[in-house]
Parts: sequence; C-alpha cells; structure tokens
Amino acid sequence: MTRSPRTLRFVAACIGIGLVSGLMSGLFGVGGGTVIVPLLVLLLRFDQRLASGTSLAAVVPTAIVGVVSYAVHGSVAWIPAVILAAGAVIGAQIGTWLLARIALTVLRWAFVAFLAVVIVTLFLVIPSREAVFDLTWLSGAGLAVTGVLTGILSGLLGVGGGVVVVPALMLLFGTSDLVAKGTSLLMMIPTALSGTIGNVRRQNVDLVAAAVVGLAACTTTALGAWIATLVDPFVGNILFAVFLTVIAVQLAVRAVRLRRRAPAA
Repeated sequence: MTRSPRTLRFVAACIGIGLVSGLMSGLFGVGGGTVIVPLLVLLLRFDQRLASGTSLAAVVPTAIVGVVSYAVHGSVAWIPAVILAAGAVIGAQIGTWLLARIALTVLRWAFVAFLAVVIVTLFLVIPSREAVFDLTWLSGAGLAVTGVLTGILSGLLGVGGGVVVVPALMLLFGTSDLVAKGTSLLMMIPTALSGTIGNVRRQNVDLVAAAVVGLAACTTTALGAWIATLVDPFVGNILFAVFLTVIAVQLAVRAVRLRRRAPAA
C-alpha cells in the first residue's frame, strides 16, 4: 500500500489534524476519528481504509490523555467503562461479520436517523452535573447491550464509539455530561488497541502519520476537557448537537455517493 511522502507538508498536515482532533476529543469525549479520517483523505490523499486504520491508532494516546484529564475531576465511571468496552469488542466482531451481508446505504441512513433523534433530544434533556451513575444488575445489562450495539456500528460504519456512548449515557442512564465523556474515552482505549493490532497485521495503518497525529492531539485534548468543565451543560449539549450534525451530514453524503455508484438494477 502506497504511503504519502514524508515531506514538511506531510508533517505539518498531521500536526494540524492532531491539534483539531485532540480538541474535539477532549471537548466531546469522542475518539476524533470523525475529524481525522476525512482530513487525512482530503489533505494527504489517504484512501478510506488506510485513513480509518491510521485514525484508530492515533486515538489510543489521545484517549489516554483525555481519560486522565477527566479523571482529575472525578468524571470517569471506571466499571461501566469496562462493561461498555467488553460489549464493544464483541459487537465489533459482529459488525465485521455483518459488513458483507447488509447494504451499507441502508445502514448509513438508519444511523443518520438515529443521530437526528439524538440531536433533537439533546435540546430537551439537560444532564445534571451532580448526577451519579447508579450501577445495578439492570443498568449493567443495559451497558453491555449499549457496548455491543456500539461495537456493531463501529464495525459496520467506522464511526467512533463516543458518538453513540456519550448520548446513551446521558439520555438513557442519566449520567452527567462530563462523566459520559470521560467514561466514553476510557472505553475507547482497549477497543482502539485491539483494532490497531489487527490493522498493523494487515498493513492497514500508517504508523508515522498515526504517531504524529496522536502526539499532536495529546497537546490539545486536556484543553478540550478543561473547556468542557467550564461550559454550561445546555451549551455543551448544543455544541455536541452541532458536532453530531456534522457527522450526520458526512454519513448522508457518503450514502448518496454510494447509491450513485451502485449499478442500476
């Protein structure tokens, strides 16, 4: 697989991508792949598969810094994160298996519809910063199911787990926005590590680009997490809704392009 030449432009682009994705990761509790992948494709002409693999590798150090930043404020639910991660690992395998059996266009439109519902709900449900996650057998089972569904969507569509986990923790489990973001970042670490190992074996990752993007992202992730603690929960919901809207538009555009390229029946 062809790699981009290691020029000054290459390094500068990777640093810029990392700075932006790190800020988004810390602010919204997501991996940053929704920023990294399109920018790698646009600026460095990575193909979609290589961009996804490189992004997943870059997420690992970014998520670690993000977790530490949120943990300082006590905003990480450790056991729920482990349950989510276990479910996501299983779900990712299911998603990979289903990938060749389900029409991607249908899946993308279904996920766009899901994001639209979440976006509307974010304006109606405002999480309390004082909310405490009450882990019971019922909520634990709910977390496991959420993790599996997250993994399936990740395997099928290549979306980061935070896009699903953060709103799910806030809207379904009544978790505060900060705890939802910190827990989401912790859940991503084992998932991203597992995926990266597989991508390295398949030579589906540019480790140099991933290292530069990931290290640059680490410098702004803590800043994003700090900003999240200062922002009013309602304002945070609005910003997250805007972020999800950008993702929904990206998926809708891909679905339209995929339909146009499909051969006529």
